[in-house]
Amino acid sequence: MKRHLFGDPEARGSIGLMNSWLPRFWMALTALLLALPVAAVGLQPVARGLVEPWALAFLPDGRMLVTERAGRLRLIDDKGRLSAPLQGLPKVDAGGQCGLLDVVPHPQFADNRRIYWSYAEAGDGGNGVAVAYGTLEGDRLADVKVIFRQRPKVSSRNHCGSRLVFAADGRLFVTLGDRFSRKDDAQDPSNHLGKIVRIEADGGVPADNPFVGRAGAAPEIWSLGHRNVQGAALNPATGELWATEHGPQGGDEVNRVLPGRNYGWPLVTYGRNYGSGTRIGEEGPKPGFEQPLWHWVPTSIAPSGMAFLTSDRYPGWKGSLFVGALRAQALLRLTLDGDRVVGEERLLTSRALRVRDVRQGPDGYLYLVAGGDGGGVWRVLP
Repeated sequence: MKRHLFGDPEARGSIGLMNSWLPRFWMALTALLLALPVAAVGLQPVARGLVEPWALAFLPDGRMLVTERAGRLRLIDDKGRLSAPLQGLPKVDAGGQCGLLDVVPHPQFADNRRIYWSYAEAGDGGNGVAVAYGTLEGDRLADVKVIFRQRPKVSSRNHCGSRLVFAADGRLFVTLGDRFSRKDDAQDPSNHLGKIVRIEADGGVPADNPFVGRAGAAPEIWSLGHRNVQGAALNPATGELWATEHGPQGGDEVNRVLPGRNYGWPLVTYGRNYGSGTRIGEEGPKPGFEQPLWHWVPTSIAPSGMAFLTSDRYPGWKGSLFVGALRAQALLRLTLDGDRVVGEERLLTSRALRVRDVRQGPDGYLYLVAGGDGGGVWRVLP
């Protein structure tokens, strides 16, 4: 039922007897207001019953892939039915914020049937993020190969990252956390902690990576000074990588991730120490460090997956950046003006969903992965 934002014009009849223009004014104004777009969206369940779902990917045949953090990779068919866990994955070291994380098909999946995923791998010193691929054959992954391992492994259950993004040239971006206990290593180019790396689809190092040939630097590094990047996507207008990053107490960020740039953590940040609220580093701007395009203070939203909307499914929203929020339990729409974020709108706040991933599907609709136990996949309806 529609509600008049300025009251019911019929209730103003006594005024209208004295002022014949007033009822017509209110009716015209109300009609105008009701015609304005309202930021109200709905959710349609696609698949339910997932446990700690983390990431979603679409296959050309209409099926979806979804990861569960404990180490299960499942298929969702066009009727929303979940498959049994696919066989063939390496052992996943699941716990805390780590486990089976992102999943993406190879850009030429229709030809090679290759799937890539990131996960926590145990080893000497603790665990670290690894990236593997395999060929999808029915209900299993064959010819599995690990193509990247984060160095060093750390005894931690926190800040694993990790998103996978294929660029237009076929290279693969991998986002990596600082593992929480090793935040100072985010500034050390000799390791992979608190970095975003760029590798070839077979795990090789692209010759034009910014740290190739630099003494004491890991050649896979694309950018450094990150805390815990759990959202990443290519800007369709520029082809550049954008990412969302968890701050500590405040200081969550959206960044345009450029080669060789330093994004500050922990030297330059709007975040504060947990509990005490004391400063961690400088707030900037500071020469040599990139400022975020957008940040959240004093309260963190805990940003997760992100997607640029390129379809016309949602009137007035084409070109917006959508960010999932765990702590804020919402879907955020960021309005863009070129490379600037100029506005924010919070959607689905009444649904109390911990939104872990956001993707635009082949049909142009946005899809969300949300929830802990009993989690699922939803389609966002205009």
